[in-house]
Amino acid sequence: MMRSTWWKDAVIYQVYPKSFKDTNNDGIGDLKGIQEKLPYLKELGIDAIWISPVYLSPQIDNGYDIADYYQIDPMFGSNEDMDDLIAAAHAQEIKIIMDFVANHTSDQCVWFQESRKSKDNPYSDFYMWKDAGPNREVPNNWGSSFGGPAWTWDESRQQYYLHYYAKEQPDLNWENPKVRETIYEMMHYWKKKGIDGWRMDVITSISKDLDFPDNEIPFAKNNQHNGPRMHEFIHEMNQRVLTPLDMMSVGEAPAAKASNAHLLVDPKREELDMVFTFEHMHIDRKKGDVNGRWALQAPDIVALKNIMSEWQENLRDRGWNALYFANHDRARIVSRWGNDREYHYESATAYATILHGQQGTPYVYQGEEIGMTNPKFELEEYVDIELRGNYEHFVEDQQTISKKDFLDAVHKVSRDNARTPMQWNNKKNAGFSEADPWFKVNPDYTEINVEKDLTSEKSIFRYYQKLIALRHQEEILKEGTYRLLLPEHPAIFAYERQLDEQKWLVVANLSEYTHDVAELFDDVQVYRFVIQNKERETVTDALRPYESFIIQVVE
Repeated sequence: MMRSTWWKDAVIYQVYPKSFKDTNNDGIGDLKGIQEKLPYLKELGIDAIWISPVYLSPQIDNGYDIADYYQIDPMFGSNEDMDDLIAAAHAQEIKIIMDFVANHTSDQCVWFQESRKSKDNPYSDFYMWKDAGPNREVPNNWGSSFGGPAWTWDESRQQYYLHYYAKEQPDLNWENPKVRETIYEMMHYWKKKGIDGWRMDVITSISKDLDFPDNEIPFAKNNQHNGPRMHEFIHEMNQRVLTPLDMMSVGEAPAAKASNAHLLVDPKREELDMVFTFEHMHIDRKKGDVNGRWALQAPDIVALKNIMSEWQENLRDRGWNALYFANHDRARIVSRWGNDREYHYESATAYATILHGQQGTPYVYQGEEIGMTNPKFELEEYVDIELRGNYEHFVEDQQTISKKDFLDAVHKVSRDNARTPMQWNNKKNAGFSEADPWFKVNPDYTEINVEKDLTSEKSIFRYYQKLIALRHQEEILKEGTYRLLLPEHPAIFAYERQLDEQKWLVVANLSEYTHDVAELFDDVQVYRFVIQNKERETVTDALRPYESFIIQVVE
């Protein structure tokens, strides 16, 4: 069966519903809020909305702990509200992609509640259970991504269960065919409701190494990805659900490298359409440091260029890239790698230019299109389970990082930076809600908000609008070849796209310093500016801080 590839021409917008728009004034965003803002998203020009989980959940991990896959959580609305949203989005020619968590459930899910009762009930093998050692030791030294062991003792069943994330998120046992059937049934249900695709949370973790070998570093953050049957399971899902129902898929693949990602996304292998790599998001992380993601260094732009270029080259003609710098798990790029003060507009648009000029499907995270920034809250004001667990692990227990250094890192890279309420205007709570929001609004909302940006001479929204329009109009962005230029330059990200006789140069200065790059244009005689974030007459002038542009080379 031939599958649609609409996603190759698309720009996808991620909504984090809890923080997007609250319509019933309970301080929590809801599905009606997304529906209310469809005209705004239509104006931006996006083609699809990826909605972070809205299923029934105790919200231990902000909805990535699902108690019932068939039920919309009342905090977001009702199943009928979801039906209305799907219909309203489709009426605007906007597709709906749901977030799909298949590696684990909530411990409140009826499957787990049944499974823990005994070793011989119908759900007993739905999860990964193991006996304790002689002195009730954990089965092995795997660590949870949120700190501590990846095993929790269950008193009722008298066994340990595996959880790669919080103890309230037990991992499903994909070795059990009934588990897989149950997952496929759920996917069929939402397809009948009209959804168009899936973003798949940590999908490359669904297969476990059943030998359960110890890690080199005891209880280090889980790195057990890409288990022995991963490709088999994903292929089966493709054949049972994705291909017959013609559904788009993008998988979170923490361990995927440019060299092996094609094994997941080459159409011939019939697995996924795209994956999210983590490689390029680690360029400001000290390699091998005991403090993991909280051990930071200045962003290595040379590494960024090399990694993104490897993905461009390796997936050429054997897969498709998912392009992103921001999502609900990533801090705001304008604050993390850019300058959100003196060069707020410039750095927001420079990173956007670099991303949207590449081959692949760009993803825009809510607020990215107006340059929302990281807030600098006090430690006790953050709510993320990962942050709290890691603080306990690294600062209090291991004492490998000071509270001050940890907080400095939090201000740069914490997931909570991306989860502050959307800034619609300069009124109460940034126009997000009349009630006190579930999470504090970034205090800069009076300066950075949709209403103000739309009327600004330096509108980040309007710049994104132009970039998105280019994706739809210019075949070179979809089909053109890619060639990195100035690979060793510490600040300039420049590359060439070419399709037949047409050639574009995409150039950005990702620093606060001026750089002369006239050598890039030695062979360029006649050209036109396709887009630019600062007015300039000629390409040969030095690049100002965070300046970016795309030119079409005429001859």
